[in-house]
Amino acid sequence: MTEFTNRLIHEKSPYLQQHAHNPVDWFPWGEEAFQKARELDRPIFLSIGYSTCHWCHVMERESFSNPEIGKLLNDAFVCIKVDREERPEVDSLYMDFAQALMSGGGGWPLNVILAPDLKPLLAVTYIPPRPMQDMIGMPDFIAEVKSIWEGPDRKELVLQSEKMVEAFGRTSNATGHELPSPQNLKDAIDQFFEVTDPMNGGLRGEPKFPLSFPIEFLLNWSLLKSDSRALFYVKLTLDMMQRGGIYDHLGGGFSRYAVDEEWTIPHFEKMLYDNAILAKTYLQAWKCTKNPSYERITREILDYLLRDLMHVEGAFFSGEDAESEGHEGLYYTWTLEEALEAFPGDKGELFCAFYDITASGNFEGRNVLHIDLPVADFAAALQMNKDDVEKLLAQGREALFKRRQTRKRPLRDEKILTSWNGLVIDVLARAGAALQEPKYTEAAEKAAVFIEKNLWQNGRLLHRWCKGEAKFAGVLDDYAFLIKGLLSLFEEGRGTKYYDWALNLTKILERDFKEIEGAFYLTDERTELLLRQCEFFDGAEPSGNAIHTENLLRLYQITLQETYLQQAEDVLKAAQDYIVKTAPAAFYHMINLLRYLDKAAPMVVIVPDQQGTDKEKIQAALSAHFSPYLATLWKTGPDFPLEKDKIALQDKTTVYICRQNKCEPPLTKLDEIVKSIEKL
Repeated sequence: MTEFTNRLIHEKSPYLQQHAHNPVDWFPWGEEAFQKARELDRPIFLSIGYSTCHWCHVMERESFSNPEIGKLLNDAFVCIKVDREERPEVDSLYMDFAQALMSGGGGWPLNVILAPDLKPLLAVTYIPPRPMQDMIGMPDFIAEVKSIWEGPDRKELVLQSEKMVEAFGRTSNATGHELPSPQNLKDAIDQFFEVTDPMNGGLRGEPKFPLSFPIEFLLNWSLLKSDSRALFYVKLTLDMMQRGGIYDHLGGGFSRYAVDEEWTIPHFEKMLYDNAILAKTYLQAWKCTKNPSYERITREILDYLLRDLMHVEGAFFSGEDAESEGHEGLYYTWTLEEALEAFPGDKGELFCAFYDITASGNFEGRNVLHIDLPVADFAAALQMNKDDVEKLLAQGREALFKRRQTRKRPLRDEKILTSWNGLVIDVLARAGAALQEPKYTEAAEKAAVFIEKNLWQNGRLLHRWCKGEAKFAGVLDDYAFLIKGLLSLFEEGRGTKYYDWALNLTKILERDFKEIEGAFYLTDERTELLLRQCEFFDGAEPSGNAIHTENLLRLYQITLQETYLQQAEDVLKAAQDYIVKTAPAAFYHMINLLRYLDKAAPMVVIVPDQQGTDKEKIQAALSAHFSPYLATLWKTGPDFPLEKDKIALQDKTTVYICRQNKCEPPLTKLDEIVKSIEKL
């Protein structure tokens, strides 16, 4: 029986549940806590994290489970615990405040001291339970804040906070006057090459985060400008990432980031959004280069999602923890003895040599699997046949994977988030068509059905479903990311119902989230927060404004309705100020969309005959072709809402290739259709 239980015991979030038996008198975010802070005239201790965060676990064990520290917190504050994935609007706002208070710092766990009116006063990240190096200990931190609040310095601190909130309100500008220019594209490329790592790919320094949409930007630039330098860095980065320990060589999928420059030692949590975005990146790279290893990585990432993160009814869970049995990386790492026991003999020794599994290890006496030499070079060094080595390595991976399945798995965060599922639906729909893999297409549709059934209520999206409970109003990212996925299902010929739903969601965003002649706010007008934020920066995920600008441009491309183009240009104009004043490299996804504005993005309309002749061959040709701004419409029946004038000629499957409102002569012969697609 536990000694302590607080209000978080009634919450569904795994992260909040992890703190439900702390001696800290935690409140969830809400009016009950705010009212108590006002009544007691106490500051709020707002602590934000997420369930797969290693340092969040450390702080929970060291400080929040400590009865003495718990009593100090309860005596000085009203304490609120927030799951950043469950309340992204709360996390985003207070992370912005925290970075201003800490001069650019930030991270999780994030601990912010608020006045009872929710204005931020102070911010810190991890705090140890006692002084350590240059870090204050938690008891001293509490005492210092309490002294300020109860002393003469409180008035000055509150005044500074009010000025900061006022300044943020003035700079959260959602309107603009000029579109980004082609020079912004050039500036972004130049900035990338200034900070890139020429040896290991990615960006210089550590920690090293996997690159996704910046890589897609480089792919598109290489196509636009025939820039071999851009394509070289795409290949270098993707190759080094997949060889590193940041990639799970046994089970597929990427960890959140690497702590070193060589991608070798990961921070082991695996997140849904990372892997959805990275699967799309490798898919695009495969389309562009036809490198079979990029196809393999795409499949392995998606198979990991289907195997380990998919709810039985179809949607996808949020991620997996870095820890198991109290140790970071224990599930994923190996001793030499464990590896040879799972895959013994000479074959096992060769396997260990390839993946650098040694007696001393590279992570706390254990080994993170990684690849120093490509298979071809490794085989040549041993004077072995490359195919034989690859077969042996596949056997070893299967043997170690089976052994790993007997271990206690890390915690799986079983929240289902609308936004992140939208990203998964998009890549599954695209990969299912490009790779001609029905299980991916089916999974995309099942996820969409789950969201419609469980998170689409009374004409509104909800943000989170967990253990039977749907809760929290959807934010911009929920609508934008889901629209992106629905449009991809529609473009891949899965039915007009996805198009209709995407249009409905688009209307809601225009009505409830958009500034007049401007961009989209993160929240609608019902928000309880101090400010409505308008975000343009790409973080771990592209901004909701960037994704929805893409949605609007796609809708304009297939409908030629000027309202969609106008809304997209409104966002781009609002973003221009930030792009110029900060750095184009912070807006890769947004400026990647400028190519749409040259009004030459192609659209292919396919009108199948009654037998659906050559449908799969045409779909494979279209989907495997690298044309990042291509739109496809499969006209399925007389009630199809678009392109009424396009018909099947002579009862043959007919393809129309169009740009703007001009179409080339219709095609009915398969060889001519494929050749024309290849020229796009």
